This record gives sequence, C-alpha cells and structure tokens, in this order.
Amino acid sequence: MEKRLAIITGADGGMGMEITRAVASAGYHVVMACYNPEKGNDKRKALAEETGNPDIEVMGIDLSSMASVAAFANRILERGERLTLLMNNAGTMETKRTVTEDGLERTVSVNYVGPYLLTRKLLPLMGEGSRVVNMVSCTYAIGALDFPDFFQKGRKGGFWRIPIYSNTKLALTLFTLELADRVRKRGIAVNAADPGIVSTDIITMHMWFDPLTDIFFRPFIRTPRQGAATAIGLLLDEEAGKRTGTLNVSGHPKHLSEKYLHHKQAKELWERTEAIVRQWL
Repeated sequence: MEKRLAIITGADGGMGMEITRAVASAGYHVVMACYNPEKGNDKRKALAEETGNPDIEVMGIDLSSMASVAAFANRILERGERLTLLMNNAGTMETKRTVTEDGLERTVSVNYVGPYLLTRKLLPLMGEGSRVVNMVSCTYAIGALDFPDFFQKGRKGGFWRIPIYSNTKLALTLFTLELADRVRKRGIAVNAADPGIVSTDIITMHMWFDPLTDIFFRPFIRTPRQGAATAIGLLLDEEAGKRTGTLNVSGHPKHLSEKYLHHKQAKELWERTEAIVRQWL
C-alpha cells in the first residue's frame, strides 16, 4: 500500500523536528522542506533511525524567494502524488529590514507570502481528507494590516521586529480562515495552530540580555515538543480532521470574535496576495 505524503516546512527546526518525528512515526512519507538541506539531511538520518521510517526525504526551499517556492511546488506537482498533509511551520523574526528579490519584507515573505504561494500551488494534489495546518502565534491579536506598507515594509513606519512578526501571523490566520471557506466543499481541512511561547531560536533577540533570557525566561516557557503538540494533533488526530477554519490553542479550538471571522481586510488581503504571486501560479 502506498504511503500517504506529508510536507513539513522548517522541518529541521525545534518544533519542525517534533512534528516530523510524529508524522514519520505515524507512517507517512515525509518531505522535510528545509532552508538548509545539509542541516536537514543530518537530522533526517537520525529521525529515520529513531522512527523506523526510511521514507523521509529532504528538499530545499527558500520561503523568501517566490521562485524557490514555485520550483519546490513544481517538483512535487510533477510527481503527481496525492498530498495528505501540508504543515506550514517555518517562520522567522528578522532583526533588521531586508527586502527580498521579490520586493517583499523578508519576515512577510517567509511567514506569510511564501506559505500562501506554496499552499495555493499544491492544492491540486489535495482532496477529501487532506489537511493544511498553519503555524500562527498568539501575537496575531496585536497585528495590523497597513496596505500597501505591509508587503514591502511589514508595517507603517520604521522597522520593529515584534509588530512586523505579529502582522504576518495575523495575515496567516486570516488566510487560514479564508482558505478553509474556499476549499470546504472539497473536504480539505484548513486550521491554524498557536504553539504558545516556545523556547526556540526565533525568540533570540541578538541583544546583550540574551544570556539572561536563557537563564531566567526559557526554563519557564514551552519546550519545542510542547509547542508542537497542537499542530501534531491537527495533523494526525481523527477528531481534528473533522473541523476546519479554526484557530487552536493547547489542543483545542479557540473562540474567535467576529473581528477575525469576518475581518474587514480579509478579502483585500487575499486579492493583494494573489496579485503578488500570480506569475508563479
């Protein structure tokens, strides 16, 4: 019997490794979509041995480059395999403003536009029973979408990494809700996972107080395994596959206010993003 296919971005990171381990242990053919394939290959060998699943492969993808995202997706499309699980896990919190080759602020590209394009391109491989899970953050609640500044600068005004990160997570949350509505009739479940505050590299601020943070803060926040648990449940649990268009925290769907369920900028966000990625679709 042919193994079901799962794709996990950022699979070589802290939570990505935990998600990959769980999905591989469940018997899936896993594609670890990694920014650094060499690092991914080192971890793939250990995961294959640990899980007893040799069907784990590494493919390179750079979510800050739409050409890279499209090339990755095209390779998967050419294989023609049905895609059961897509985990958009990779993320970044940039320390300075960097503009990508596509004219996007890098945090916006990696956290939102890249996953958007990847998901849109791979939808033809999905059908009844397929699941898409987007890794968001509780910071979506303080996010704001200032158009057109959001795509080029991340926010109106100067660079400030935490608000820009929050804005991208709001955008990814709204994409989750909008996509869920659009593919509901096809039986594709689309949900978002909020991992909480997790001890990963992304919270390193590259400031003088980082060593103090490691001592006094990290021990009291979630481990990567704890942070990944909600996403893993959305990917693998039978009951979780019956819901779509939800934001999930600590393994349970969270009530969302009308502000998000019918966000006044959701349609505009979709249309503006479609215009940006159209040439790669």
